Amino acid sequence: MSAARLQRLKTLVREHKLFSAALAVGAFLRLLTVLGYPGALWFAGDSYVYLGAALRPQPNLSKATGYSLFLRALLPFHSLTLVVVLQHLMGLAVAVMIYVLLRRNNVSKLWSTVATLPVLLDGYMIEDEHLIMAEALFTFLLMLATLMLLWRRDIKWWTALIAGLLVGYAVDVRTEGAVVLVLFPLFLLIRGWMTHGWKHLSGWLAAVVMAIGCVIPVGAYAGWFHSRTGHYGVSEATGFYLWGRVSSFADCAVIKPTGREALVCPTQPLTKRTPPGNFIWHAPEVHTDLNSTGGPVDPTNNQLLTDFAIHAIEAQPLGYVKTVVKNTMLSFGFPRIAYPGGGTVYYYSFHLTYKSPHRNLLPPNNHVWIKGGTAYQDWLSYGHQAPGRVINVFAAPIAVYQRLVFTYGPLLALIFLVGLGGLFSLRLSRRPREIRLRWAPRGTSMLPWVTAVALLITPIAIADFDYRYLLPVIPFACLAAGLGFAPAKRRTGPQDGAGDQSPVLAQEIDSGATSGVPTSS
Repeated sequence: MSAARLQRLKTLVREHKLFSAALAVGAFLRLLTVLGYPGALWFAGDSYVYLGAALRPQPNLSKATGYSLFLRALLPFHSLTLVVVLQHLMGLAVAVMIYVLLRRNNVSKLWSTVATLPVLLDGYMIEDEHLIMAEALFTFLLMLATLMLLWRRDIKWWTALIAGLLVGYAVDVRTEGAVVLVLFPLFLLIRGWMTHGWKHLSGWLAAVVMAIGCVIPVGAYAGWFHSRTGHYGVSEATGFYLWGRVSSFADCAVIKPTGREALVCPTQPLTKRTPPGNFIWHAPEVHTDLNSTGGPVDPTNNQLLTDFAIHAIEAQPLGYVKTVVKNTMLSFGFPRIAYPGGGTVYYYSFHLTYKSPHRNLLPPNNHVWIKGGTAYQDWLSYGHQAPGRVINVFAAPIAVYQRLVFTYGPLLALIFLVGLGGLFSLRLSRRPREIRLRWAPRGTSMLPWVTAVALLITPIAIADFDYRYLLPVIPFACLAAGLGFAPAKRRTGPQDGAGDQSPVLAQEIDSGATSGVPTSS
């Protein structure tokens, strides 16, 4: 590193001391994780599908394998440690993007730093970054697209296109986030209307170009899926998971299913059904009874399960709404519970051993989901190192830390409420003999807050609640909450025209020069 760059880095650290300290702590915690758990951690069958599809590229009927393309790109290094280090760096980069966006919107250094703390310090988020799972990449891609959309108010067409490509690939990585394919272009359309009116072409052009960018990766994956299966799509598991969702309230006497749908209507008493995220893996209606016709992720059976689930929702709409609301409230509960089951949440914590009489977190040597190798063989083939090694001197501190420091449910609820308040700016108008309060919509925080809500509710609405599904939600909720501390009347900045400097970059670009925007802390 040249002396000039080193000096620039020192200047950045000095000018942003609070955030630099928080970033250093977050980096240290991730370093402990990498040292304590060489290689990577494993999550049941999901990790095996991703690794198997990385070694033998192919779409999978049960889940999109866009994340496997990321793993495939790193395959020449044969290092799972490299994979998780990059995922940890993505987590840190998400915090940096939040901080930069907040400072650009004139949020103080204190509140900008506070908004990044759940991302930097949440023990469960750090553990998830160390798993062979898709959340870290998905969150990074979406946050990068958000940064591009919010950086300037008048967005260039090529910026909209690149952001769209990022969003589209993010959906290939994690299909539960498909709702963003609509949200992001719609945001550009609404912001264009709020800025220029409906008749101005710039808002329409940006939204259309971004929509095209979103469709390209998803369409390419759907074409690849069709070439292997004969069906356009990203998976054949939609009906399987939606069937699980309705299993929490479905009453055959009310639904009155006919034909083959009667065969998949759950007959167990409601009080004896486990949560959907656990029930679907054991229910005979979707395993034993459908095995003779291709299983639950067969195209025909996928349509059957989807049709039944839709009929169940139509017959019991109140039951559906109640179960979605009830599960959503679990996001804000305290303490954390073993939902949807103890076996699932066990994977979300650091442990000092990965093979015990009660739990075996090592990839099995007899489990084949992607033809061509077992889970254990694929692990060795990709990483060239045996799984399950733990260095206790480093692992013990991070394992204890995770159980104490994370985003508690009530705290997440508070973050959402602050973000909701940040959607509007309260302006106090003082005139002779009157005081008026006027609410003015704040468009900047609209995208991250609505994205957080959508990422929270959508998986619950189509599958079930899972604590892992909260991890992509937290950064966007924090960004929205931080924007609530932006001044009600923004100073003129780069989003509104050229020739101005953002507060976070003003001194870095021209130290000592005045740009018309003070760098307040």
